[in-house]
Amino acid sequence: MEKIRYLLLHLLRHLLLHLLRPLMLLLLLAGCGEREAPAPAPPPPPEVGVVTLSPQDAPIRTELSGRTVAYRSAEVRPQVNGVIDLRLFTEGVRVASGQALYRIESDRYQALFDQAQANLATAQARLDSLSAKSRRYAELAANKSVSRQDHEDIQGDYRQAQASVQAAQAALQLATVDLQRTEIAAPIAGRIGRSAVSEGALVTEGQSAPLALVQQLDPIYVDMTQSSRELLSLRRVLSEQSASQAGEEVRLKLEDGSDYPHPGVLRLTEVSVNEQTGSVTLRAEFPNPDGLLLPGMFVRAELTRGVHSDVYLAPQQAVTHNARGEAMAMVVTAEEVVEERLLHILGAQERHWIVGAGLNPGDRVIVEGLLNAFPGESVRAKELAVDLAAATLQ
Repeated sequence: MEKIRYLLLHLLRHLLLHLLRPLMLLLLLAGCGEREAPAPAPPPPPEVGVVTLSPQDAPIRTELSGRTVAYRSAEVRPQVNGVIDLRLFTEGVRVASGQALYRIESDRYQALFDQAQANLATAQARLDSLSAKSRRYAELAANKSVSRQDHEDIQGDYRQAQASVQAAQAALQLATVDLQRTEIAAPIAGRIGRSAVSEGALVTEGQSAPLALVQQLDPIYVDMTQSSRELLSLRRVLSEQSASQAGEEVRLKLEDGSDYPHPGVLRLTEVSVNEQTGSVTLRAEFPNPDGLLLPGMFVRAELTRGVHSDVYLAPQQAVTHNARGEAMAMVVTAEEVVEERLLHILGAQERHWIVGAGLNPGDRVIVEGLLNAFPGESVRAKELAVDLAAATLQ
């Protein structure tokens, strides 16, 4: 039995060696093949999109909110007492300066005018009579044909008659003015609004409520507000050597987002600051030939206050901020290596930052592929068109 067991174990060992020998040979050949395989090639540098920048001039623009205000505004009020007899205009139309708008019943004022005329005629007749009598008494007094007392009395009556004529003339003039004021005229040319009264209404001289409002809308004003802090910052920028003063042109954007076609001009900057809001009021004047702007409309105004000279317009997506909040950009050098630059930002213009320092002429700033760009590493720079760089912002 022991002999049989020994033969079986020997046969099993021989069989296992016969089966495992090819597998060991394959593993050995595979290990040799791995050692002899060539090393893989390094990956190519990442591709980034760049824009080449050059120094240029950039306008200094300020965007403010504002409201439109009529160029001139006049309230129509009665200057005599009476009842409105007739309204002589159509609401909402343009009226000329001096155009009759209302008529007050004039019977009483016509009678006062006629009475003043009669009083003047009476005073003038008495003056004419005393004038002739005064001349005669003067001649008689020279010949001592009348007493000196009589001559002085006549001269006194004559001067009193002259004063009476002057008083009658003043009364007639006052009656004439009151009669003319029974027709209420437009104080200025412009567009008239709604009428507060109709025929039959009693109006009084000096009443607080106006009868109507006339507004001149061409040209028209736009009143804007700017914080005193922003105004100080702007004046500080304008005082720098890189900024020069320019004509302060103003552009408008309407409530629906559309651009107003006519540019305006800044006319006034208040010299005092509102204590409650801490802001300064600015007033611009705009032509309004089509009547598109109406008083009280909300608008956005863009003012061109000056020009930055020799600055760079960097696309906004090219500028990031570090942990300290400093503006920075990645630049590709001539050796195709990424370099980090700290920037001095002066402001914004549309989709660009206005960079005053930190860039040099011909620098290529990275606008695409910033996640693959690290300082000191090589990249493949692909030049982008300016319009394409701007399109990536949308």
